[in-house]
Amino acid sequence: MDKLLFTLGGTPVTLETALYAAAGLLAALLVAVLVVVVRSARAHAAEAEAQRAKAAEGEKTLAHLLQVQSEMTGRMQTMAEIFGSRTSDLARLVNERLDAQGQRVGQAIEATNKKNEDSLAKLGERLAVIDRAQANITELSKDVVSLQQILANKQTRGAFGQGRMEAIVADGLASGSYAFQHTLSNHSRPDCVIFMPNGAPPLVIDAKFPLESWQRLSGAPSSDEVRLAELGFRQDMQVHIRAIAEKYLIAGETQDTAFLFVPSESIFADIHERFEDVVQRAARARVVVVSPSLLMLSIQVVQALLRDVRMREEAHKIQKEVREMLLDVGRLDERVRKLQQHFQQTNNDIGDILTSSGKVTKRGERIAAMEFEEVAEPQRLAGE
Repeated sequence: MDKLLFTLGGTPVTLETALYAAAGLLAALLVAVLVVVVRSARAHAAEAEAQRAKAAEGEKTLAHLLQVQSEMTGRMQTMAEIFGSRTSDLARLVNERLDAQGQRVGQAIEATNKKNEDSLAKLGERLAVIDRAQANITELSKDVVSLQQILANKQTRGAFGQGRMEAIVADGLASGSYAFQHTLSNHSRPDCVIFMPNGAPPLVIDAKFPLESWQRLSGAPSSDEVRLAELGFRQDMQVHIRAIAEKYLIAGETQDTAFLFVPSESIFADIHERFEDVVQRAARARVVVVSPSLLMLSIQVVQALLRDVRMREEAHKIQKEVREMLLDVGRLDERVRKLQQHFQQTNNDIGDILTSSGKVTKRGERIAAMEFEEVAEPQRLAGE
């Protein structure tokens, strides 16, 4: 054990010393290891504690996050519910507005369609009127052509004027108030005579207007020809007026005035405007130039006179009937008075009968009650 192993710095190192030194070194090493282990254990414990703290903090944070998440989830659910309700309300409101707008649009479209239909109907009516007017214009053009053909012949021109005059007279008067082609005492035959009321002489109407001379005047191309045509028309009118005055104005048989019928209002106006001397000459000859409207007015005056005469004739019949009616009323009054007297007599008789029946009833009641009274015979008879 005391064997010298080596010398260290002048100090001998034996085996025991080496063992002790080794044991001490080992113990130091052990202590160092323990220290390290303890420190390591403390470090691990601290780290574990830190980890536990961190874990606890993490758990707290996680719990807070979970709480926040749950709160957020609740809020999100609430917001989702609110958003859903708001969305449904918005959708309902939009649908209502769309329905209202659609209804308004439908009404507007319906009103527009109705207006369009009315406008189309009115347009169709107007087009129908235009078609009828066009058809009338076509017919009138045909009539104008036929009128030109009629006026191309002298005989047909006279027939045209006489036809218009006859139509006016026949439309305004009764059938027995006029006559066409009536023969006068001088064997002349005027176109028409109108029988006046109260036995007055008839009125003569002539329809033979010199229309050929007027057509030459209207168709004259130059001023010289116009003057010649005016001269010819004036002469023809004077000859015709003289013929009417000589043939148709018969004292005591016809009226003192005769009518010269002009078949056109425009010709009548032109005559009065351009040939006033002819009109005055006709008036001095007691011949009145009349147009269709003036002839209709004269016919209406004659019609009123005839109506007045008929009313006066009927007035005598009415007065006679009124007198007869007054006599009938007097007889009716007399018979009513007699009937009233009969009613009064009958009423008195009924009163007497009621008095007698009342007495009989009272006596019957007394007999039924066995109430007899001693009444003297004269008194009884007097009571009866």
